Amino acid sequence: MVSTKSLLLAAFTTITAYAAPTKGPCKSLTPTLPTTGGDELVAPSPTARLKKIVIGHGIQNYTCSAPDATPSATGALAVLYDVTTLYPGLSKSALSSEAFNALPHALLWDRPVPLNRPSNSSYSADTSAPFPAHNDLKGLANYPSLKYAGHHFFDTVGTPTFDLDVSGMKAVVMKTGNVAAPKDADKGVLNTGAVAWLTLADTGKGMSKGVNLVYRVLTAGGNPEACDSAAVSAKETGGVQVQSVPYTTFYWFYEQ
Repeated sequence: MVSTKSLLLAAFTTITAYAAPTKGPCKSLTPTLPTTGGDELVAPSPTARLKKIVIGHGIQNYTCSAPDATPSATGALAVLYDVTTLYPGLSKSALSSEAFNALPHALLWDRPVPLNRPSNSSYSADTSAPFPAHNDLKGLANYPSLKYAGHHFFDTVGTPTFDLDVSGMKAVVMKTGNVAAPKDADKGVLNTGAVAWLTLADTGKGMSKGVNLVYRVLTAGGNPEACDSAAVSAKETGGVQVQSVPYTTFYWFYEQ
């Protein structure tokens, strides 16, 4: 049997061959939103302006009311890193297409989840202070440093929120579209599958700033385990199973 470590070594060895920056920017390039090859998200309107591309690394949270129940999504937490200038052909520091698209896989497997964790917890985050100090991501195998961009979380009433505090932008959104991730998407460290690709639009409550449309694409990991195999037992959480599943993904932010 081939070990996971061997597979990862092979993957990163391959990435080394194409992770070097491209020679120069293509001034006429317009970044193109990734596609699944199957059912697709509705594309942004021609007037929508791409403001930023980030990669998020964190956890998707779920609960189970009973051992045979369907896991219920309860939110997510992620640290966001700016990868806009790494998009192929967009700048002198741009990556090849292969290296750029491999970023979610590389980050998920090369680095631990960048959240403050309770003691004796594999993946869950400290509920009172989940985010560590703001730091750039350095030393990711075969990639340049990634600049810290902000946080993703769900607010007190369960609204998906993206706080891009470095650039002064914020998206408070709701899900308006979803399609399944491609069958060959990275299933994640728990081998549970990649979460769906999403379209998230502004809630209309005047809370967003600078961006009002978000796409979640090229997901890796994040799907829940079956309730009867969840890592935390129901007895430990007042009769509800709780799961926190590592994931990575690109988020594309638009203003329209």
